[in-house]
Amino acid sequence: MSGVLVDSNVILDLTEIDSDWFDWSVDAIERAAENFRLVVNPIIFAEVSIRYSHLEEVDEALPKEMFDREQIPYEAAFLAGKAFVAYRRRGGTRRTVLPDFFIGAHATVSGYRLLTRDAARHRGYFPQLSLIAPP
Repeated sequence: MSGVLVDSNVILDLTEIDSDWFDWSVDAIERAAENFRLVVNPIIFAEVSIRYSHLEEVDEALPKEMFDREQIPYEAAFLAGKAFVAYRRRGGTRRTVLPDFFIGAHATVSGYRLLTRDAARHRGYFPQLSLIAPP
């Protein structure tokens, strides 16, 4: 079964029932889970963990029965670096590789779809990436 890498912005929507994106994110995750493995990586785990005080709380937010945990492949780290170079050439001001580049590169290299609300950035640097995003 192919996978869907679930971006932290979608997961964090689930923690705020009154979020403008709660309904969309719940529906998108449910639909993705019907046909694909749901995957997170250490970057996504770290971004989600910011909302919690204890590791056990993050484990509850990202249950292993629902989300497969994968390491970021070295090929994805290479691609993230290349995306960062393109970002800097386009006038980007940050001096470190952005987490979004690792997330987009991981999905690209692994042949996964990416479930995200940040479609514009991912399309701009990973045009071949299949996205599940709001219209």
